[in-house]
Amino acid sequence: MTRVEQEYRIEPADASRWDDVAAVMGTRGDPAGCWCQFFHLRNAEWNATRVADRRSALRAQVCAGDRPPGLLAYAGAEAVGWCQVGPKDSYARLATARVSSPPKGTADPDGVWAVTCFVVPVAQRGRGVASALLAGAVDHARACGAAVVEGYPVDTDGEQRSSSALYHGTVTMFAGAGFVEVRRP
Repeated sequence: MTRVEQEYRIEPADASRWDDVAAVMGTRGDPAGCWCQFFHLRNAEWNATRVADRRSALRAQVCAGDRPPGLLAYAGAEAVGWCQVGPKDSYARLATARVSSPPKGTADPDGVWAVTCFVVPVAQRGRGVASALLAGAVDHARACGAAVVEGYPVDTDGEQRSSSALYHGTVTMFAGAGFVEVRRP
């Protein structure tokens, strides 16, 4: 497989781009069931929602939220990827998740933002879309006043993983973007 690098335009997912968000999420697979709500809800809330509820929630976040809940990558006029990024304290699940908890006896500093997930349609994978989105997420968070940006990537350690396991991004992708590993719960 040959990796194809390409330039992408990264744009905030605002009301004018809702149709593009929906197109990237698709109609099959994990994104079409999650609609990037997993990190917004604790387990009981997640289990009580339906796919239609999650889609409506993301639509409200995109179309009526105070800030865009994520970014879209474009190749020309086509939306080819999504990345969710925002203040860490806006994600209810991260408040108690082991993967995002600071070490005992410490607290997160003010201004922590989180990159929680990526969606890249099958036909666009292996072309650097997620890496471009990650760079855009860091720039976006910085422009919005973030002091720290954290992610929860998967360490593939050379193993092939299913796309459902890689929605957080990979350790090598985050390291390539200049992230430094602080802890590995």
